[in-house]
Amino acid sequence: MADDAVGARLDAWLARLLPASSRSAIARAIDAGAARVDGVQARPSMVLKVGVVVTFTVPEPPRSGPEAEEIPLVFIHRDDDMAAVDKPAGMVVHPAKGNWRGTLAGALRWHLERDGVGGLSTTGGPTRPGIVHRLDRDTSGVIVVARTEEAHQRLAKQFEQRTVAKTYLAVVQGEPRFDRDEIDLPIGIHPYQREKMAVRTDHSTSRPAVTRYEVVERFGRMALVRVAPRTGRTHQIRVHLAAIGCPVLGDVLYSGRGTIEPAFLGLPPGPPLLSRQALHAARLELDHPRSGVRLDLAAPLPADIAGLLAAARQS
Repeated sequence: MADDAVGARLDAWLARLLPASSRSAIARAIDAGAARVDGVQARPSMVLKVGVVVTFTVPEPPRSGPEAEEIPLVFIHRDDDMAAVDKPAGMVVHPAKGNWRGTLAGALRWHLERDGVGGLSTTGGPTRPGIVHRLDRDTSGVIVVARTEEAHQRLAKQFEQRTVAKTYLAVVQGEPRFDRDEIDLPIGIHPYQREKMAVRTDHSTSRPAVTRYEVVERFGRMALVRVAPRTGRTHQIRVHLAAIGCPVLGDVLYSGRGTIEPAFLGLPPGPPLLSRQALHAARLELDHPRSGVRLDLAAPLPADIAGLLAAARQS
């Protein structure tokens, strides 16, 4: 440990060592699990002491942006200011380490940069053209993108001010105790699994999180629920439903089961009923960034989740 490190904040010291990265960028990387002190995940504000061992994984620098790729997309809405897409399960929203191709951002560039309007906003940076919000890779459904800088700012403001109404449909393992309820539990980075989030109150990354749900249909071993998140934390719905003992079916991170076989419903052997988390962004209501008209953007339940429900009703 260098002499100038003792007594310094971890993020400030690393910023001195890595002048090419801003202190705020380093702090975000630390919050994401990139730093450990004596083998324990650290916080940006940690004060360094004599004799400690610091390890820091330098984030991979962003690329210039996704290449336009000819990938089919289903557009729910499309005009000069914005677009809404029914994102399929399995598609990553924007490029990141290990997922540089086959992304929604690349597909959007192919579809929108050739219609004479002007493509996508650049507010989110080179790797996130037009991206105002995101869905997890294995979550299907409605996602909105901006085509101009002004539209991006106005849409982002609605998400920040929570005037956007989001409705998800989820199939959960087990049955919730109540027909409808509100889950009010803070969420932060998981204490030892970097890819997960967790209900926790004792970490710098913990943020308030509120999710409302209503049971639509019960099946004994599982249930269909309608979910309305009031905040937008990472993995919020998945973490909150797992916290009440009803994780999203097929969610390998929070339920431990990534594939649902017919035997789960007491059916004869056959192909898997589901091979991803049963979570679908069914509806998004927001104001158009130019006209202010309230838009109700909906995506039908995809075939795999609909098939799972049909099998449950027949079992």
